[in-house]
Amino acid sequence: MIKKILLGIGVLILIAAGYVGYMMLTTRSHSPAAVAEFKDGDFLIQVNYCQPFKKGRLIFGTEAEGALVPFGKKWRTGANEATEISFSKDVMMDGRLLKAGRYSLYTIPIDSGWTVVFNSNLGYWGAKLGGDPFDENMDVMRVPATVRNDLPEIEQFTISLTPADSLINMHFYWETTRATLSIQRVQ
Repeated sequence: MIKKILLGIGVLILIAAGYVGYMMLTTRSHSPAAVAEFKDGDFLIQVNYCQPFKKGRLIFGTEAEGALVPFGKKWRTGANEATEISFSKDVMMDGRLLKAGRYSLYTIPIDSGWTVVFNSNLGYWGAKLGGDPFDENMDVMRVPATVRNDLPEIEQFTISLTPADSLINMHFYWETTRATLSIQRVQ
């Protein structure tokens, strides 16, 4: 009897693992993986994320409006796996130091500005069962980003890293919105 129960549990685990693997593969085809990178000598910033499409949906707005990314709510800033960012050297943002390393990145969009959060919880996929993957106790830094909401419509979510004088601007583009976070390399 115990062997049958263990066999049944084993079969259920295999089915669940197969389903999760299948979902990971099929959802990635709808929101492909992308990399944004800035390199200058031995200084590297790399962002690994997935790019969802607008597909006629309201992206940013209120929950009452049915927005995909409601104002004031935590967003994984992409799709599928958590967006991850790595810095080969220490950086400054909003006058504060962020040590070199790898972080998950999430955002809290509002109409007038975003909060960009660097968190030490790595490797989660989508929503974590039984809890919030954006554990605020693991937040390393929260910084403000400026926002423009009057751009031509962008169908696919995109992150870019562009040099600007002594800064690197990280831009988040989607719908008619561009959020910008300025990053300064620590020499």
